[in-house]
Amino acid sequence: MASTGSCCLATEPEILDARGLKCPLPVLKMEKRLAQVPAGHHLTVLATDPMAKIDIPLHCKQNRHDCTVTTEGEVLRFAIVKAAAA
Repeated sequence: MASTGSCCLATEPEILDARGLKCPLPVLKMEKRLAQVPAGHHLTVLATDPMAKIDIPLHCKQNRHDCTVTTEGEVLRFAIVKAAAA
């Protein structure tokens, strides 16, 4: 990673690899990680469990996080931006 002059600027989203994990583990791992980061944090979750396509966007909608889903072969990629606390 190139130095930007600031220790707190991330140039790429954090990746949480939940490939191979079955429901409910991908959404639980995502939920735990999002609880540890500030609002506006970008998190990419990789999953292969078909249920994640339902569970992760639902959790994000319920918690007002932005979530975009794409598919790369058998891998689901969720691009998530944590919402500000209510």
